[in-house]
Amino acid sequence: MPEPYSGPIIDAHHHLWDLGLGRHPWLAATAGERGGLGELGPLRRNYLPEDYARDAVRHNVVATVHVEAGWAGNDSVGETRWLETLDKSQGVAARYVVHVPLASPEAAALIEAQAAFDRTVGVRDILSWDPDPARRFAARDGIMDEPAWRAGLALLRHHRLAFDMMVFPRQFGDATRLAAAFPSQQFVLNHCGSPIHRDADGMRLWREGLRALAQHQNVAIKISDLVAYDHHWTLDSLRPVVLHCIDCFGSDRAMFGSDFPVAGLHASFDDIYDSFKTIAGDFSTDEQTALFFGNARRIYRLDDVSSARLLPA
Repeated sequence: MPEPYSGPIIDAHHHLWDLGLGRHPWLAATAGERGGLGELGPLRRNYLPEDYARDAVRHNVVATVHVEAGWAGNDSVGETRWLETLDKSQGVAARYVVHVPLASPEAAALIEAQAAFDRTVGVRDILSWDPDPARRFAARDGIMDEPAWRAGLALLRHHRLAFDMMVFPRQFGDATRLAAAFPSQQFVLNHCGSPIHRDADGMRLWREGLRALAQHQNVAIKISDLVAYDHHWTLDSLRPVVLHCIDCFGSDRAMFGSDFPVAGLHASFDDIYDSFKTIAGDFSTDEQTALFFGNARRIYRLDDVSSARLLPA
């Protein structure tokens, strides 16, 4: 029986916030449910680098990628400025995936402003839309086909910025066309493609659509927050999702991420990474290193990050 992975980890997806700043409207006490995540009450507390370090203490995390956390939409650069003030000594938020509303007339100026921060390596503009209002993140369907939005997306390549793609399986056809239309743009599919419909038809749609999207070599996948749509998860329910992602994208285009603290609604940090280590245990040492460390290091330009442990043991 192979030993569980114990090498260096780059957590490719997590969030931080200081609710005292009043810049996260989706976490306000009066906000309703979002995206099928369930009751958000436990998230209504500050989550800062020291909180992340405490949650991740059992794992060999050497750096993390902070993904935009729903900061007020009219001030997306404000989140990046705030991240710059945080302690980086333990590798938390070593790189940023920032928010830019790509359809905005100000998209070009916002991309320039965001790219001026050396730690900015990607952009996310959430596209997830479902007919059920309680499951929606995006304001409308069909954004990926809108000319104004695509014009904004086209600006990212000049700045070497990846695009973090968050969609539901019903949108995989649109996402596949988008990847084909922008073959030089690096896309990173978030959260395994968000398999939100767990019945047999929903999971078949996810499996088939994911395989089609993976045919485009400019798309990578983050295996993150599997528990968001599997609240009563077990290792046996997570395993086929993780393995299908790796089977579709290969060990060179998949990476693990915690999505903490959001995933903490349904699992502990240890639950998440212990599950990843168990499920990936049959892969070779090189493949595991790529999944836990190397692919995130390459795609998110963490070339300055060594494999030496930064978080306290």
